Order: sequence, then structure tokens, then C-alpha cells
Amino acid sequence: MKKEKDHVYLPEKTFQRVPWNKGKLTGQKPPLLPKHVWAIRTKLHLDGRIRDLALFNLAIDSKLRGCDLVNLKAGDVAPHGYAIDRAMVRQRKTGRPVKFEIAEHTRQAVDNYLRANPRTSDDFLFVGWKGRNSSLTTRQYARLVSQWVASVSLDESLFGTHSLRRTKATLIYRRTGNLRAVQLLLGHSKIESTVRYLGLEVDDALDIAEKVDI
Repeated sequence: MKKEKDHVYLPEKTFQRVPWNKGKLTGQKPPLLPKHVWAIRTKLHLDGRIRDLALFNLAIDSKLRGCDLVNLKAGDVAPHGYAIDRAMVRQRKTGRPVKFEIAEHTRQAVDNYLRANPRTSDDFLFVGWKGRNSSLTTRQYARLVSQWVASVSLDESLFGTHSLRRTKATLIYRRTGNLRAVQLLLGHSKIESTVRYLGLEVDDALDIAEKVDI
């Protein structure tokens, strides 16, 4: 009679999924300060990174989400081959149109970029690694933002793509107090969304309190 072999049962391996943001700081990213903006602009200019300078300047001026920024077509900002002073795009997230201004130094950066990298109106303004028919991806854009902030000795873990979207909007509110204008510029449907996005409630309350002396 054959003796059955002993069977050894090993415990099943359990695979624990590692969160994508493990070890990363989460939550709202703060806006850049004006001195940070100019430091990054100067660094990109001195390094001759004309594409990155145009992208950075447009990110600040347009206040667009990353998905809308990377999908800009040349015709959106330079329909005649040179940058215009105001543009309008339809937001991918909400489907709502939003207008934005393009400052003179941004127009100059875009024009320099287009002279070196000619585009037709239907071409993506900032192309990805697959070539003219594909846009820069949001992940590639996020990596560039990390490079930019690190290049001026800022902690890249503290800032992200929304820091650039939030920068000019926050500055406009601080200088004017016009929350409705900021809401329109960001393309928010509700003003409560703008308040939360800028994180202004506590700061504003403290500012008011400090001005009241009894």
C-alpha cells in the first residue's frame, strides 16, 4: 500500500496595494508668491527654456486647470500666428467657457516659442512625447512644475499644478477683495467653491477682527 505524501500548505500571499500618494503631502497646495513667480521666470529665461517659460507664464495668467492648460490648441491663444491679449476656452471638467487675459510678457514668451516651434491653429500648443498629434500630459506637466519650483530652492512637495492656478487668483482677491471677479476668472459655478478653493474664510475673518479696536 502506497504511503501518501505529506502535503504542506503555505499561507496565501496577500498583496497590499500601496497608495499613489504614500509619503506625499496631500491637501490644498499654496499659491506661489510674486517673488517666486519672478524667480522661476528668470531661471527659465536664463536657461533658454522657451517652451517651459511660455507654459509657466500661461499657467499663471490663464488660471486654468492642468487638464485644460495642456490641451490648449495654438489657435486658442495665437489664432493669427501671434499671441492675443484675451482668450477663451471651454473647461473639460464643467463644460463652461472661461475667459482669461494674456499679459504682455506672456504674449512675448508664447511668440518666441511659436517662432522656434511653428504650429497650425489646430495643433496642440504644447505637444507630448508622441509628437504634434498628442498634447503634453497632466503628469508631464506636474513633473515640470516640480522641476520649476525646485530650481528656485522651493520644496517641491509643498507645491503642485493647482499652486499655479491659484497664484494670480489669490493675488487678485487680496488686492481687490472682489470675490465675484475671481469666481468668473476661475470658472466656478458657485461662489462658495471659490471661497473654499482660495481658503479665505478664516484669513478674512481675522483681517476684519484686527481692524476693529474696542
